Amino acid sequence: MTDFAPGIAPDPGLLRTHSGRVARYDSDAGLGTIIDDDGGSYPFHCTAIFDGSRRIDEGTRVRFLLLPAQLGTIEARDIVPVG
Repeated sequence: MTDFAPGIAPDPGLLRTHSGRVARYDSDAGLGTIIDDDGGSYPFHCTAIFDGSRRIDEGTRVRFLLLPAQLGTIEARDIVPVG
C-alpha cells in the first residue's frame, strides 16, 4: 500500500486498476491525458508508461493506476497498453 500523509485516508478508487484510452499525447513534451472508461480525465507523464519506452499512441487502450501527484492532483501511473 502507498504511504499517505498522516490523517489522510486513501480513496479506494486509487487502489484499483482502471481502464481507458490515451486521448492526447505530446511526445515532445512527454505529457498526455487518459480518459478512463467512467469518463474521468487524468494527466500523465511519459515516465509513467510501464515499459519505459516513453512513447504511446493516441487512442491506445490502457490499464493504469491513479496516484496522488504533486500539488494535490491525481495522475495516471503504471500505464500498460492492452491488446
